[in-house]
Amino acid sequence: MSDIAVYMIANLVVSDADEYRKYEQGFFPILKRFNGEFVKFDDSHENLEGTDPLEGRVIIFKFPSEQVAKDWYNDEEYQALSEFRRAGTTLKSLTMVHGLPPRE
Repeated sequence: MSDIAVYMIANLVVSDADEYRKYEQGFFPILKRFNGEFVKFDDSHENLEGTDPLEGRVIIFKFPSEQVAKDWYNDEEYQALSEFRRAGTTLKSLTMVHGLPPRE
């Protein structure tokens, strides 16, 4: 699975927009350094079914492999930056989803 892209799906509720903005400002340069791609964010998603709906903001971004995603998450600079996210939001989940393998 090392060559399969992974998607990160974050669900968080912003409680302090100023602290979260500090996180957002530093997020994209680090994402780019790990060859990550921003896909989408949505503050007005709609739950159609299920008992555990998402709330707040949903963010989707992509990495070229599981290992790169884990390296990004464990990066010292990213973890230091994450303190702003932790101070300004409640993280409901950060989920890694594997993409489909390349077709032959």
